Amino acid sequence: MKKLTSILLSLVLVFSFAACSNNSSDNSNTTPSTSQTADTSKTTDVNTQNSNTSSKILVVYYSATGSTKAVAETIADTSGADLFEITPVDPYTSDDLNWTDDNSRVSVEHNDESKRDVPLTKTTPDNWADYDTVFIGYPIWWGIAAWPVNNFVKGNDFSGKTVIPFCTSTSSGLGQSGDLLADMAGTGNWQDGERFSSGVSSSKVESWVNGLDFK
Repeated sequence: MKKLTSILLSLVLVFSFAACSNNSSDNSNTTPSTSQTADTSKTTDVNTQNSNTSSKILVVYYSATGSTKAVAETIADTSGADLFEITPVDPYTSDDLNWTDDNSRVSVEHNDESKRDVPLTKTTPDNWADYDTVFIGYPIWWGIAAWPVNNFVKGNDFSGKTVIPFCTSTSSGLGQSGDLLADMAGTGNWQDGERFSSGVSSSKVESWVNGLDFK
């Protein structure tokens, strides 16, 4: 009887030891998971810091019919930029924009350069000094940038900024429009621009933006 009791006691001790050993193993397996969470948190902090130190970008545009606005919004979405719309105090109507009419507003302004001084509702964007890169978009009018853009360019200091022009048109290219605006500004590091056709796809605009080295 004593021998049987000793055997049973030995078996109880063996099972108790095995159970303790298994519990210890499960607890140690939770440690790497906790460590991975900490590492992930550190990675997030680094990514946030990189985002905060990247170039601050502004997309400025004047749009007569909506084509330039669509491109500007795609550029802003792709680059994470802010938007600023150039708005004339006296907006252009569809009749004003009828270039086939010699008496329309744009035709009269085209024929008389002194009439191209277009007052704007706001010339300088908020926090202008904070931006490192500025896109400037406009439609092409008679081979040059639409003149509502002129007062914006003349009214701001582009020193220390990278400036990237872009335009929209049905057939005309960018031409010398960017160079003429750069001369008008007198400051800033003006880059070669890009012309987009009316109704250009978002993917084509995105591809152009992603190919630029400004970040």
